Amino acid sequence: MLNATLKSLLSRKLRLVLSGLAVVLAVMFVSGSMVIKDTLNRSIDAQFNGAYADIDLHVALKPKVAADTGETAVVSPLDAAAVARVAKAADVAGAKGLVLAEGARVLGKDGKLVKDTGGPRYGESWRGESKLITLRSGHEPRTDTEVAVNAGLAEKAGLKAGDPISVLTAEPKQTFTVAGVFGYSGDRDSIGGEQTVAFSEPAAQRLMLGRADAFSGIKVDVVSGASVAAVQKSLSAELGADFEVLTGEGLAKKASDKSRGVLDLMNQLLLGFAGVAVLVGVFLIVNTFSIIIAQRMRELALLRALGASRGQMITSVLVESFVVGLVSSALGLAAGIGIGVLGADLLAGATDGLKVGSLAVPASAVVTSFAVGILVTMLAALFPAVRASKVPPIAVIRAAGVPDGKHRKQTWTGSVLLGLGVVLLALGLFGSSGVATILSGVLLAFVGVALLTPLFSGPSVQVLGAAFSRSLPGQLGRRNSARNPRRTAITASAMMIGVALVTAISTVAASSETSVTKDIRRDLKADYVAMGAAGSAASSTIDPAALKRIAEVPGVKAVAAAMLDTGTVGKESQALTSWQDWDQAREVLGIQDSKGSLAAPAPGTVVMNASTAKTRGVKVGDSLTLQLQRGDARTYEVAGIFKDSSLANSVVVPWADAETGFRGTQPSQAYFQLDDGDRAASARPEIEKLLADSPEVTVKTKEEVIEMFSGGMAMILTVVQGLLGVAMLIAVLGIINTLALSILERTKEMGTLRAIGLSRGQTIRMVMTESVVISLFGAVLGIVVGGVLGLAVAHAMKDQGVSELSLPWGQMLGYLIGAGIVGVIASIAPARRGARLNVLTAISHG
Repeated sequence: MLNATLKSLLSRKLRLVLSGLAVVLAVMFVSGSMVIKDTLNRSIDAQFNGAYADIDLHVALKPKVAADTGETAVVSPLDAAAVARVAKAADVAGAKGLVLAEGARVLGKDGKLVKDTGGPRYGESWRGESKLITLRSGHEPRTDTEVAVNAGLAEKAGLKAGDPISVLTAEPKQTFTVAGVFGYSGDRDSIGGEQTVAFSEPAAQRLMLGRADAFSGIKVDVVSGASVAAVQKSLSAELGADFEVLTGEGLAKKASDKSRGVLDLMNQLLLGFAGVAVLVGVFLIVNTFSIIIAQRMRELALLRALGASRGQMITSVLVESFVVGLVSSALGLAAGIGIGVLGADLLAGATDGLKVGSLAVPASAVVTSFAVGILVTMLAALFPAVRASKVPPIAVIRAAGVPDGKHRKQTWTGSVLLGLGVVLLALGLFGSSGVATILSGVLLAFVGVALLTPLFSGPSVQVLGAAFSRSLPGQLGRRNSARNPRRTAITASAMMIGVALVTAISTVAASSETSVTKDIRRDLKADYVAMGAAGSAASSTIDPAALKRIAEVPGVKAVAAAMLDTGTVGKESQALTSWQDWDQAREVLGIQDSKGSLAAPAPGTVVMNASTAKTRGVKVGDSLTLQLQRGDARTYEVAGIFKDSSLANSVVVPWADAETGFRGTQPSQAYFQLDDGDRAASARPEIEKLLADSPEVTVKTKEEVIEMFSGGMAMILTVVQGLLGVAMLIAVLGIINTLALSILERTKEMGTLRAIGLSRGQTIRMVMTESVVISLFGAVLGIVVGGVLGLAVAHAMKDQGVSELSLPWGQMLGYLIGAGIVGVIASIAPARRGARLNVLTAISHG
C-alpha cells in the first residue's frame, strides 16, 4: 500500500507542488518573522552591550504614567537628599546624581529639526569621559552656554567644535556653542540611533527637568567585593515601591527593549500575512486533493477491490499530504530565512548605528515552520481522505469523474459555523468581549460562508458569466464554471477571504475618514491650525511668546492654544487636553453643550466629551481621579459633558494644572481664527514668520488638516493591500491548479470539442472565461462579506468617533478589476495546455 501511495504521489508531482506553494508562502512568513525578530534582537542587544558597563546600580523614581506606544515616560525628578540617602546605604561606595531625559531637539543650519536617526533625542548632564564615552574633538562643556554632542548627531547636523547650535527643550529655542564631540566605545557614533546633547549640570537640570538641584537618576558604585545583587535587593527594600533599582545589565535591557517597537510591528505584520496565507491555503489544498481523488476514482476502487481497508485509504491520502507538507515546509523555511536576512538589513538600515549581527535561525522557527506546514496540509487533506475511503469497489467500472453531490452535512456545518461566527462578532462588537472574540467570530464566519458557497455558486457564476456569453467560447466557459458548484466555490473561496479582509478594513477606514472629514468641515471655525506632523502629546511645542504676538496681528480674531498629553484613570490610559482660553477654544472648535456647564474648568473640575464619560462611567457631578505625568494623583469633579467631536475627544483639565502636571509647559497646538476670511491667504505668511522659532509645527489650512488625517488612513490601507496581494497570489495558484486538473479531467470532452471545430484560440478563450468568472465570483462574494463585516465594525466604533458609515466604492471597483486580471493571468498556462491537446489522443483518453 505504501509503494502504491508513493507511486501515485510521484505521478502527480506538478499538481501537488502547486498546492504546496500555498504552504510555502505561509511557512515563509512565519519563519521569516521569527528570523527577523531573533536576528535584530541579538543585534540590538549587542549594540547596547557595554553601554552601562560603568554603572553598578542605577536608582530612579518610577514614572507616574507608563509610556504609551510611541511616547516616552516623563522622568520623576529626585533631589539632593535622595542622593545623600542612597550614598549612606550599606555597601555603597558612592552615589552621584545624573540628569538624562528625552526632549533635547537640535535644529539644523536650515532652522529645521535635524532628521530623526531612529532613536531618542536625549539631553543630559556631562558626566565625564569613561570607558564608554571619549571626546573625539574639543573639550567638555565648561559653562552653561556650552554643550557637547555625540558624533552621530554631529554628522547629521554638520556640526564641529566651535559651531553654534540651537536646541529646543522644555523651554523655547536657545543657542549654545558646541564645545566638543564625543563617541562611544567600539568606535560607535551613537547607541541605538540616539542623538544626545550634553549640557553643564545646572543647565541640564533647568532645561530637561525644569528645576535646579534635580536629578533623573542616581549612579551607585558598590563597595569592592560586595554582591551587586545583594545591594540591589537591600536598596529596593529600603527605598520602597516608588523607586526602581536596576543593574547596568538591567538598564541595557530596558534601553534595548525600547528599541524593539518597529521590530514588533513588523513581526505582527508578517504573522498577519502568514495567517492569511494559511487560511487561504487550506482551501487550495482541500480543492487539490478533492479533484485528485475524484480523478482517481477507478484507481481507489481497484485498491478497495483488492482488499484495501478504509483506514488504509485514509492513511494513503494522509501520507501524500505529509510528504507535500514536509517538502513545502522545508522550502518555506529556506525562503523565510532569505526574507529574514533581507528584512533585518532593511530594518537595521532605518536606524543609524545599528549593525546586523550574525544570522539567527532560532529553533522555534524551525519547529514552528514544520509544525504549521505539515499540520495545515494534513488537516486540509483529511476531509478528502475520508471521502476517498468511502469509494465502493463497484466504482472500478464507472467513469473517472463523478457528479458533485448535495453535501448536506457541509451545508449544515457551514450554517452552524456562520451562526456561531455572527454571535461571537456581536458579542465582540457590541458587548464587553475583547479582540480575541472578534477574531474568532471573523474566522468562523469566513469558514461558514466558504462552506455555504456551493449553494449559490452555480446561479452566481451564470449571472457573472452572462457578460461573456455572446460568443461560443464564452458560453462554454460560463457553463464549465457552473457545472461543479462545490469545486468552483472552494476555488473562489481563496479569493473571497483575501478580498473580504481588505474590504472590511477599507470600509472601517473609509467610515473613519468620512466621519473625521465631516466633523472637521462642520465644526472647525479656525482658518489655520499650527500642529506637529503626528499631532500627539509630545510631537511639538510652540513658543508662548509667539502666540501672544500673533494675537496682536491685525485681523486675528482668536487664538486658541492647547497642551495635549496622556494620563491615567486607574490603570487605563486617558487622553488629556488643556486650553489656555477655553471659551475661545469652544468657539473655534464648534464644541456644543450636552450636559452640565461648559464654562472654563475651575480648579478641581474637568469637562469631557460624551464618549469618554460613557467609557469612564461618569456623569455631571461625579468625581474622577486622574494621574498626570507629574505630581500626585488628583481628584476632579465632572462639571460638564460636551458632544463628541473629532477635534476634542478627551478630558479637559484646568490650564494651571496642565502647567504643573503635563509633560511640557508649552502649547502643543494652536488654532487661529481671522476676522475676515478674505485675509486668510495674506495672514498665513505673517503667522508662519512669527512661528519660525517653533519649527516642530506647521501651519495648516482646514483642508490640509483633513489631508493629514487622510494620509494616516492611506498608510493603513497600504499595509492592507499587502494582505490582498498575498491572498491574490495564492488565489492565482488555486485557480491554476483547479483549471489544470479540470482540463485533465475533461481531456476527452475537449478533444471532442476540438474535433467538431473549436479552434485553439476559442479553446483558450473558453478556459480564460471560466477562470475569470471564478475569480470574479470570489471577489464579489468577498466584497459583500467584507462590506457587511466592515460596516458592522464601523457601527460599533461610535465611541471612537466613527459617526458616518461609508463604503470604499472606488477601492471595491479596483478589487473587482484586480480579480479579473488575476483570472486572466491564472488561465494562461492551463489554457495553453488545453489548446495544445492532440485531438486524436484526447478523444481516445480513458
